[in-house]
Amino acid sequence: MPKTLVIIPTYNEADNIEPIVSRVRDSVPDADVLVVDDSSPDGTGRLADALSAADPAVHVLHRTLKNGLGAAYLDGFGWGLDRGYDRFVQLDADGSHLPEQLPRLLAAADTADVVMGSRWVPGGQVRNWPWHRRVLSRGGSIYSRAMLGLPQRDVTGGYRVYSESALERMILADVHSRGYCFQIDMLRHAVSAGLRVVEVPITFVERSRGSSKMSGTIVVEAMGRVTIWGLATLLGVGQAEATEPTPAREPAA
Repeated sequence: MPKTLVIIPTYNEADNIEPIVSRVRDSVPDADVLVVDDSSPDGTGRLADALSAADPAVHVLHRTLKNGLGAAYLDGFGWGLDRGYDRFVQLDADGSHLPEQLPRLLAAADTADVVMGSRWVPGGQVRNWPWHRRVLSRGGSIYSRAMLGLPQRDVTGGYRVYSESALERMILADVHSRGYCFQIDMLRHAVSAGLRVVEVPITFVERSRGSSKMSGTIVVEAMGRVTIWGLATLLGVGQAEATEPTPAREPAA
């Protein structure tokens, strides 16, 4: 098995971090886990340290700033690239991404540069979501696909596998998004780089513990950025001119 790193960003996930890490270790015992904690005031980072002390395959990256999901993943990618990992998995801490389905995503990664766990392809499904969350998610994907010319069905989904070569070819320094829009930004860079992207159906399960960080305001802000990217493409404006500067990466722990 290629050297695989499962990256789990956390902020106030004390109720979820131990069970999700345990499920990942049970589902893909040959993979390592990296918890990227943004100084959670509820003690998530301390719990992750305890898990790391008990299991050499679990690592923790402590960040001093809470500056977005995308920034956490980018720091996680950098940590793993520096240590020679071949595959990088994005996985939510709240249990919405089922670790038990990860072997199927990793199998697909044998012949793809990027594997996306998809809710909106045949076989994919969502559990325990109210109708307005479904509308926001599907609507966001449809709008982003139309504005950016992306062929994938679930462009906002965050359960993904990237190969090391894919991350290198995507030039992560050019990925400027830090929040909800990060997943769309990563996908458009992958497609622009000519990478082979495949979608694998998954079951997305709404969290049962803790509070969601998602809101309508965040989605609207993301769609605004997608609009800017789409118009910039039509007008022939470069990516760097259509986004804000990238914050400096914090050093890896």
